[in-house]
Amino acid sequence: MTAALLWGLSVGLILIGLIGTLLPVMPGALLVFLGMVAGAWADDFSRVGWTTLAILAILTILFYVIDFLAGAYGARRLGASRWGVVGAILGALVGMFMGFVGIVVGPFVGAVAGELLARKGLAEASRAGAGAWIGLVLSIAARLALVFAMLGIFIVAYLY
Repeated sequence: MTAALLWGLSVGLILIGLIGTLLPVMPGALLVFLGMVAGAWADDFSRVGWTTLAILAILTILFYVIDFLAGAYGARRLGASRWGVVGAILGALVGMFMGFVGIVVGPFVGAVAGELLARKGLAEASRAGAGAWIGLVLSIAARLALVFAMLGIFIVAYLY
């Protein structure tokens, strides 16, 4: 592949990945990472080497860990029981396969269902669900921060 084609692929994947960071339906960090690999490849890995790519891969994995645990953390902070936390995690996992609405609603529904299974009232269960949703919103902010950190690391490695 030519360098120009690889750079085009790199920029395209990074831009789509940035959009995917905001829309949980798309694998945002993975696309950004693959774009950075294409950018490193365009320069035969002379400016951005394997150590930098390994650091970026770790940040990509951290992106998904945060994504799955954020809803559970938010539910827990607002008083959810173990059932609510497990429900939020399961709701996030199941929601991934139901598109955008499933990803947004899944942790909430899972936390509420878990709390209801724990024999808590609807008000407590709803509070846990709200916590799961707040965790989801905070995870979007954390994911954006991680992706921009990845971009910063890549740019610094490329320029220096």
